[in-house]
Amino acid sequence: MNGADALCDTLLAGGVDVCFANPGTSEMHFVAALDRKPQMRCVLGLFEGVVTGAADGYARMADKPAATLLHTGPGLANGLANIHNAKRGNTPMINVVGDHATYHLAYDAPLTTDIESLARPMSHWVKSAPTADAVSAVAAEAIAEARTPPGRIATLILPADAAWNETRAPLSNVPPPAARPAVSQEAIRDAARKIRAGGATTLMLSGAALREKPLAVAGRIAAATGVRLLSQQSNARLEHGAGRTPIARVPYPVDQAIAMLADVQRMILVGAKAPVGFFAYPGKPSAMTPADCEITRLAEPGDDLLGCLEALADELGISRTTQAPVAQLQRPELPTGRLTPDAIATAVAALMPDNAIVCDESVTSGRQLFRFIGAAAPHDYIQLTGGAIGSGLPMAAGAAIACPDRKVLSLQADGSAMYTLQALWTMAREDLDVLTIIFSNRSYAILRGELRQVGAGEPGRNAQRMLDLDNPALDWTALAKGSGVEAARATDCETLVAHMKAALSRRGPFLIEAAI
Repeated sequence: MNGADALCDTLLAGGVDVCFANPGTSEMHFVAALDRKPQMRCVLGLFEGVVTGAADGYARMADKPAATLLHTGPGLANGLANIHNAKRGNTPMINVVGDHATYHLAYDAPLTTDIESLARPMSHWVKSAPTADAVSAVAAEAIAEARTPPGRIATLILPADAAWNETRAPLSNVPPPAARPAVSQEAIRDAARKIRAGGATTLMLSGAALREKPLAVAGRIAAATGVRLLSQQSNARLEHGAGRTPIARVPYPVDQAIAMLADVQRMILVGAKAPVGFFAYPGKPSAMTPADCEITRLAEPGDDLLGCLEALADELGISRTTQAPVAQLQRPELPTGRLTPDAIATAVAALMPDNAIVCDESVTSGRQLFRFIGAAAPHDYIQLTGGAIGSGLPMAAGAAIACPDRKVLSLQADGSAMYTLQALWTMAREDLDVLTIIFSNRSYAILRGELRQVGAGEPGRNAQRMLDLDNPALDWTALAKGSGVEAARATDCETLVAHMKAALSRRGPFLIEAAI
């Protein structure tokens, strides 16, 4: 075998059997090796941001890493924004970045770049496999790094000659996934003491604590002690809807977040960070909690969060048979008349099928969506985690590949959709079961609000031209159909509901442009 074969075989041995790719010349021997490994599913993205965003969505729902295949430094650079989002969401990911043959680097060819320096800020681990004999060992290390709880970004640099040269080195063993460490009993007792002390106490959850079982334990704690449950504003995955323990999120707008948390005396973090503003604003604080709020970090994101919450409930003397309140299924009446963001959220809540995956990058227009679907059919809610827009469409594609038996509802703002609209082509090519609803307000609506928030006033002519998307107007039905995705436009609620019912009644990709 050659080094590329060794890489493929090691990835497969480590359970990595999906590769999202946008290859170039330096990666052709890896492409050829993939051709010899039918166990590996290869998914082409027409832009590297689609590749990395899809790998993020896949890992969130599969609970294991995918590989990406990127072409030298510029290819990696094109994908970095969604690697940033993945890193912020603690997503396990293995990036394979092809490079020139080692002996060719001295000639400073046009694509020669310092790949390691580009990768380092968005990766937890970066290493090059300088020879074919080294490839398997480096790949095994990359898999182990990516699977380290709660999930890490591993970037493996593969020189072309390390891929094409033959190797007789044995394949390296891939260690089993590392166990999540337990939280110390001392920390559990300290948190229990603070809860017993009374006062307004909030349990702030994120990461694995937002799955159904740990949420239920947190719900028992809240029911028995009166503590409030809250999640971060941005979370990689939250098991939500009917039958699950309800939990609110910290709002994005600073004033709303400060108001929500104004009375909090103690905050206990379980896999979460203390809430801060997304940005700094003149005259407003960076921390959303009161200055005298006591913040306790009970568990890190990589800890055993279910075990931590169970131990906390036991320490508080809460019976394991105690039932926590859960959301009861409520299907609102279907909206009629004028199409608004709240009407779209109502339609989604009314029509959502059981066990759907909601992929939310609706940004400003869909800011109330999470609240509307709290009592909808049970679903997984995944969202933008790092603030770099353009993750929604590729993340939905990756989630659909991870869970082919589940309908994916992609709620997507029009401005951020343009960053990675090539993901529609991947949805069509792979026949992915994704219903995309574009919130078409023909503007960067979030930036209008931010202009006011920072005190810069109302936009004039030049500012307006940097915020509006209506000259020319984007035609999302044409863009979707040009990518092979069936599409329709809705300008009122009745038309939206009819299109949604049709799309939800069958498999395959469909896009609705909702003109709001």
